[in-house]
Amino acid sequence: MNIKKILALSLLLALAGCQAEKTSQDCCSSLAAKGDWTLPYGEWQFDFFTPKLLPAVVTHARIIDTAGYLYTFNTLDSTQDDPNVVGAWNNNTRTTSLHFNKARQPPQYMIFCWDSIIDKKSYETSLFFPESVWRKMRISTGKDMFGNIAWYDTILFGLAPEGKVRVWLQNSAGGENYPVPVEKLKTVSGDRMTVCKGITQSDFSYGYDQDIKDFIKGKTYPYGAW
Repeated sequence: MNIKKILALSLLLALAGCQAEKTSQDCCSSLAAKGDWTLPYGEWQFDFFTPKLLPAVVTHARIIDTAGYLYTFNTLDSTQDDPNVVGAWNNNTRTTSLHFNKARQPPQYMIFCWDSIIDKKSYETSLFFPESVWRKMRISTGKDMFGNIAWYDTILFGLAPEGKVRVWLQNSAGGENYPVPVEKLKTVSGDRMTVCKGITQSDFSYGYDQDIKDFIKGKTYPYGAW
C-alpha cells in the first residue's frame, strides 16, 4: 500500500459527517484487491476508551477498508474511560452501544485525531491492519449466551497518556479481547501532524475536574505503565 497516496486522498476527501468514497485501486494492497472480504454480519464497529479518569476525546477518523473505500468520520461516539483499567492495560474492556463508529469491510488503514485532556495535547495516530486481522473478523468465535453466532466484530482502541495507543478485537460472545498485531502504528503531535492540524475541539486551559485531581494526586506522570 502506498501511504503517500492514502494521505493525499484523505486530505482531499474531508467529508461532512460519515461518508464512504471509492478510492483508486492504486491505494489498495494486493491482498485486499484479490480477495472478497465481505463480513457475514454486515458491519463492524470501532470504539475508543481511556484508562480510569485519564480523559481523551477522538475528534476525527478516516478508514480505508479492504474494498478500497475511504470512510471519513467527523461525528464519532463519545470516548469513555474504563474504571477497571488502572495503572496498566488489561484485555477485558467491553464497548458500549455505538451509533456512528461503523464500517462495512475490514480496515486496511486508519488515521484518527484525538485530544488527550489529561496531557492537554492533541495527537494524530495512524496504523495498518494485516491480513490476519481481516481473516479473524470473518470467522465465527462460536455462540454467545443467547445462542447467537459470535464474531470479532468490534475493534477497541485504548488511548493513554503520552499518546500511547493499544488495539484489540472484541469477541461478541464475551471473554477476553484479542490484542491486534497492527503494523506501523505511529502517533505524532504538534507540527508533525498532517490530517489533524487545526481539528482539535478541546480547551486545554480549562484544567482538571476535581475527581481527576483527586485520582492523579501523588502519582508521577504519565500515571501508569502503558
